[in-house]
Amino acid sequence: MKKACRGNLPALLFLFALLILWQLGAMELDAAYILPTPVQILQKLWELRVPLFTVHLPATMGVTAAGLAISVALGLLLSVAMDASPLVRRMIYPVVVASQTIPTTAIAPLFVLWFGYGIWSKVLVTILITFFPVAITVYDGLRSANQEMIELLRTYGAGRWAAFRRVKIPCALPYFFSALKMAIPMSVIGAAIGEWLGAQSGLGYFSRRMMTQLDGAGVFAPIVLLSAAAMLAAGLAALAERRLIRWRGESL
Repeated sequence: MKKACRGNLPALLFLFALLILWQLGAMELDAAYILPTPVQILQKLWELRVPLFTVHLPATMGVTAAGLAISVALGLLLSVAMDASPLVRRMIYPVVVASQTIPTTAIAPLFVLWFGYGIWSKVLVTILITFFPVAITVYDGLRSANQEMIELLRTYGAGRWAAFRRVKIPCALPYFFSALKMAIPMSVIGAAIGEWLGAQSGLGYFSRRMMTQLDGAGVFAPIVLLSAAAMLAAGLAALAERRLIRWRGESL
C-alpha cells in the first residue's frame, strides 16, 4: 500500500498544482457562469447531492453498465470469430473499423428518434463507442499467441479448444484488461453524450439543464462526478488485472 501511494505521489502533486492554478485563474476571471472555481464546484456537488446521487448518477451508471457489458460480449465474440476464420476477419474487420468513422453526435439523435428517450438509445451510443477497442485489442492478443506452442500441444494430441484455452486465452488476457480500461471511460462518455442529446435523467442530461440556466458550477458538478465514477471503475479493473495476471509481476 505504501509503495502504491509513493508511486501515485507525483500524479497527486501535479493534480493539486493544476487545481491551484484553476482556482487562481477562475478567481481572476470572476465569471462563475463561464469558469467556476473547484471550490464552487464542490459546493454545488454538496448542494445537489440528493438529485445527483439518488437519481442522475444511478441512471447514468445503468446505461454505462448495460452498454459496457454488451460491448465486451460483442467485442469478445467478434475477436474470437476473426481469429478463428480468415474469411470472417476479411468480412468483419473493415466494417468494425468503418463503424468508428461515424460521428457519434450525428448518429445519437437518430437513436433517440428510433428508440425514444428510454435507456436503449443511450445504450446504443455507448456500444458504438466502446466495442471497437475490445474487439481489436483482444483480436491482437489472440494473434500474439506463440504458434510453436500451439503446434507443440497439437503434437501431443491436444484439440483446437485445448490449445485455445491453454495458450491463446492467457496471451489475450493482458490485452483484454488493457481494452477494458480503455472501454470503461469511453462507456461513461458514450452514456453522457446520449443523455446530453436526449434523455429525461442522467448526469449528461443534468449538465445540459444547468447550462441552459447559465450555472457554471452546476454544469461542472456532474462532469466531476462522471470522472470520479470512471476512475473508480478503471481502478477496479486494474485491481482485477493484478489479481488475475500475476505472471506480469511489477510491470503493472
